[in-house]
Amino acid sequence: MPNNFPKKPCLFCTEKISYVDYKDTQFIRRFMSPYAKIMSSQKTGTCSKHQRMVSQALKRARHMALLPFVST
Repeated sequence: MPNNFPKKPCLFCTEKISYVDYKDTQFIRRFMSPYAKIMSSQKTGTCSKHQRMVSQALKRARHMALLPFVST
């Protein structure tokens, strides 16, 4: 079944954000599911370039114990 909805615009491209800071946990949480999983770019609307930056920032924040690995 094809998706007939228009693609969401990339938040980073529209706001001209060039860097995703891993220390900004409130902003990064927008790209996590309630179970602390990284949400897909189709759900968040990020382009592939910025999705890679978001996932890298999330992984760094998890490693520095700023964000949880798993949430129950």
